[in-house]
Formats: sequence, structure tokens, C-alpha cells
Amino acid sequence: MLDSSSEVVARSPTWVHLRKVGAAGRHPSDLFSGGDEKEEEAPGVEAAGVAAGAPGSGAMASLSGKGEAGVAATRAARWQWAVLAAVALLMLKTIHDSTALLEPATRNTFLFEVFLYYNPLVTVAYMVALWGVNLWAFAHSRVSYPKVFNIDPASHLTQHDLWKIAAWLGVAVLSSAAAFLYCFTHGAPRAAAAQPMLLYAALPLVLALPFDVLYAPSRFFFLTTLGRMLLPLQPISFPDFFVADVLTSMSKVLSDLERATCRMLNGQVASLLWLGPDDVCGGHAMAIPCVLALPYACRFFQCCRQYSDTREKNCLLNALKYATAFPVILFSGIKYRVPLEEWRGFWKPLWIVAAVVNSSYSFYWDIARDWDLTAFSPAACHGRHPLLRANLYYPHKWVYYWAMVTDGVLRASWTYKLSAHLRHNHLTVFFFSALEITRRFQWIFFRVETEWCRMLLKAEQRDSALNLQALAGGGRDEEAEQLLPREQSKDRV
Repeated sequence: MLDSSSEVVARSPTWVHLRKVGAAGRHPSDLFSGGDEKEEEAPGVEAAGVAAGAPGSGAMASLSGKGEAGVAATRAARWQWAVLAAVALLMLKTIHDSTALLEPATRNTFLFEVFLYYNPLVTVAYMVALWGVNLWAFAHSRVSYPKVFNIDPASHLTQHDLWKIAAWLGVAVLSSAAAFLYCFTHGAPRAAAAQPMLLYAALPLVLALPFDVLYAPSRFFFLTTLGRMLLPLQPISFPDFFVADVLTSMSKVLSDLERATCRMLNGQVASLLWLGPDDVCGGHAMAIPCVLALPYACRFFQCCRQYSDTREKNCLLNALKYATAFPVILFSGIKYRVPLEEWRGFWKPLWIVAAVVNSSYSFYWDIARDWDLTAFSPAACHGRHPLLRANLYYPHKWVYYWAMVTDGVLRASWTYKLSAHLRHNHLTVFFFSALEITRRFQWIFFRVETEWCRMLLKAEQRDSALNLQALAGGGRDEEAEQLLPREQSKDRV
């Protein structure tokens, strides 16, 4: 016979829910969802089948139909990938043949112009493809990214959708570049100039299309998140600062997009008018450092907004981290505004110090705050996982150590990512931009995992507090209130 307090706990909704979760062998993420209702639907469906007089045939027919639909979808996907590959090969052949027709004196110049217009979009396609890899890994792990981002996975992009989008974008870039070179080498410079302009105009139009087509829920979610990022007028959510963090790694891409757009608006496409570095759209324009600083400014104000809402000092420390990027960008841009001797004797040492501070601070924050690893804590070598944390949701510990080492090494890409005066070698800059995006791709795995760990911990604390309140007879209990997460405690006051 249970005593009265045990009966109260056993009958409490939270305790019943946890027993159902354990009995069904389900994942701890069910603490966040009403998964019991779905489990109760199955008997009703089966009973309906029995009442219809076909307890087995309906299920078999359904499975057969789903199997045929799956085979058809697989075939369609394969044909789609084959067509994309064929078009890509054709465009590469066109680019090769058109390049051979360029005069040797102008070949490198116009190949650089092609690179200028299309390398930002190639980098975007690369980031989209890597995000698809992130989703694939989350789907095969115990990390529930839909709950972290508070989205419905049924109405948002899957990894296959993202890879498809990346492929379509890549083919669109190749097609536009091929048309650009073909038109220019066949005596149609105005038609050549229209190619990148059409592509740059089409992409935002597709993204903002106000119809329920082309992944509308994901497009609207992304645009809404961008709006909240630019104007943090409401409490900051995880997707808000997550997108802003990703954009800090794509600041070079944003800067290149601004340069390309500037040349299009000033009629400098397929011409040599932009060649001078001091031109309004040249490499020394003040707009470059301004665009480089934009994602960091957004993150800085987000941290200030979070501090205003929570009064947590960590928010100010995080804001300081993003503020350390501003001197790096500023001192780099000053090079073209002062004599060379003054730059070497005064500003360059300041730039180096600012860059080292920004890189070191950012690396520490990645490890200790964003990933919650213990590498910088006194207890680093104690516990089951040295330098790591108690709860690890990825099966191989070596990936955590690999991530820490490579994050520190790849943080050196700040030199090329934030410094306008190091842009004379464009292929090198493109390479380091790709490395920075790869580092961010790696960072995403552990940042989302950390957020998932924090959500589970809050859920456990909430349920423990509710159980203590049930033991106390349903009244307010001080010990239970202390166990509730901060936002839960505020709601109960």
C-alpha cells in the first residue's frame, strides 16, 4: 500500500507522463511534447480497421502504396540530380570555350570580374550544403534540433531539400557565369552585363515570394528571423542570435555582395571602369568595413537586449566579444587613409594586437560558453570526460577534441575575414572564407547540442519541482521554487 505522499506523486500529470515515456522506451525529448496523444491514436485506427472488416488488408495496401510512392520519388530525385549534373557539365564546357576566346591581355581581368560577381553565391551554396549535413547529423543523433529552434519539422526544410537548393543555386551560378562569358566573347557586352544583374535580382524575389510555394514556411521563418536580427525590439530567441552568429562568419560574403551590387548600380559590369582601387566601387571604399562590421553590430545589440531582459552579466561579456571585432575592421580600413610609414609604425601594430585579442576571446567563448566544455575550468582534467562535460550526445569523444583544436586553428582566418587591406590575393581570401564557413559548420554541431542539453536540464528541473510540490500537497514550496528554471519561477510569481 502506497502512503498518501506517494499516491500524490503517482497521480500527478508529470509523473504519469514520465512513466508513459519510460514504458514506451521513448526519447527524453518527449518531455517537451504531448507525444502521448499520438500513441493513443493507434488503437483507434486499428479498431476502425477491424470494424471495417479488413484488419490486415488495409494496412498492407497502405504499406504497398507508400512503397510505390517512395520508389517513384527516388526515381524522380535521381533524374533530377542527373539533369542538374548534365547542365552543370554543359555550363563548365561553355565557360572553358568562352575563356579560350578572350584576348590574353584582358583574360585575367575579366576572369577576375566573373569571380567577383559569382564567388559570394558559390560560398552561400556551400554554406547551405553544409547546413544540410548538420541536419543529417542531427537526424542520426539524440539532438532534437526542431525543439531547439522551436519549429515543426514537417513544414520545414530537410537535409535533402537543402542539398537540392544548394545544387540548384550552384547550377544557376554556373549558367549565369557561362552566359556572361559567352555574350562578352561574342560581341554582346550589354547582354553580358545583364546576366549577373538578372541573377542578383531573381534570388531576393524568390526568397520573398508571397505564395505558398518553394518552401514557403522556411522562407518566411528565415525572413522573419532576419527582421528580428536587424531590429531586436523583442526578446532574443535562439534562432535570432544563431542566424546572426552564422552571418558573422559570412561577413566577407556580405562585403563581396555589396561590391558586386555597387558595380551593377553604377553601370560598371563587363567594363574596366571599376578597375581603379579608389573608385567608388573599388577595393578601398569605406563601405567595405561598414558591411564587414554589420553582423557583429547586430550580435552586439542582441547581447545588449538580452542583458536588458535578463540582467545576466554573461550577456555583457558576450557583447564585449563582438565589440573586439570593430577595432580589427577599423584599423584595417585605416591603411588606405594614412601614409604607408604611419600605417607600418603605428596602426599596423594596433591592428595585430586587436586581431589577437579578438581571436583569443572568440576561441575561449566558443569552448567555454557556446559549447559548455570544461577545457578552461579548474575541473578540466577531472570527471569521466577530461576537458569536456558530463553529458555528451555524440557517440565519439574524439570529435570534441578535434573540434577544439581545429576551432583554435581556424580562428586564424580572422586575418582575411575582417581585414580589407589583405584582399589583393582574391583566391587566398576565397580559400580562407571557405575555411571560416567550415569552422562555423563545425561550431553548429556543438552549439545546438549545448542548447539541447540546457533545455533537457531545465525540463528535468521543472519536473522535479512539480513533483516536490505534489509531495507537499500542491501548495507553494520554497525548495520546489528554487528548482524551477528562472523563467518558470517568474511566471509563478
